[in-house]
Amino acid sequence: MVLCRAAIEEFITANKVVAFIKGTKQFPQCGFSNTVVQILNTMGVPYVTVNVLEDDLLRSGMKEFSQWPTFPQVYVAGEFVGGADILIQSYTSGELSEMLEAALNS
Repeated sequence: MVLCRAAIEEFITANKVVAFIKGTKQFPQCGFSNTVVQILNTMGVPYVTVNVLEDDLLRSGMKEFSQWPTFPQVYVAGEFVGGADILIQSYTSGELSEMLEAALNS
């Protein structure tokens, strides 16, 4: 893998909620990324975004790291949660709220 796996793990672990998206949280550049940003904003939790459009190596490296072929990719407490569809499901079921609460209170 081109990117250092340890550096990715360290970044994901250092930040409780991370969304690798197309664009930024201020200007998501695809509908799926916008959906993730809107859900996280609605939840009112602190989170960081990483714009995968800025770096081809990052984009391909994250696909390999997560074994997930598309973006966005959301991590909570160092664990891969999934993309927009999974986030919508877990938000609707209340599971995301529980996951975020546990992560932010740990």
